[in-house]
Amino acid sequence: MGRRRTFDPIEAARSARAVFWRQGFEASSVSDLEDATGLNRSSLYHEFGSKRGLFDAAADNYLDEVARPRLRVLTHKPIPPDAVGMYLRSLRDALLVNASAASDHGCLIVNTAGSLIGKDEAVRDRIVAYRTEIATAIENGLTHQPGFDSSRVKPTATAITSLVVAAMTLTRVDPTAAAQTLDIAVALANG
Repeated sequence: MGRRRTFDPIEAARSARAVFWRQGFEASSVSDLEDATGLNRSSLYHEFGSKRGLFDAAADNYLDEVARPRLRVLTHKPIPPDAVGMYLRSLRDALLVNASAASDHGCLIVNTAGSLIGKDEAVRDRIVAYRTEIATAIENGLTHQPGFDSSRVKPTATAITSLVVAAMTLTRVDPTAAAQTLDIAVALANG
């Protein structure tokens, strides 16, 4: 009979998320992850299989607890008429909070695109899927915006998504410029 688990895997993934978000996959050592989670290497490997398995769990946790809750205004009914603006202003505000994970480190998923692990097919697929999720949510919000020209929904959503990704990247070095990028996205959404 196996030993009984004495830790919460979701909490472990959440703690690891903070390390990966701050340092990236490559710079995060197993020792860093042990320190953050309070678990030893054996427990981490038993639960997650590898450092990469823990990263996957942390990335899923990031999507579930950080990214998707912000997108909810665009995806869950009733969708307000200014849902896109609400989403963009909420993201802008998060990027301007001094010393927050979002302002200091940008987006865990977007950051991964520029790292070595971003070349891995499964990781690349996650990055593409997340970008598509943002674009689809923005399209959905624009379709609920009164008077928005339906022929402009897709190209506008694509442009706004690109600005969102740029802001999430730029915030690591210049949160003010990232916020200004999102202001441009709000203006696009307002037509």
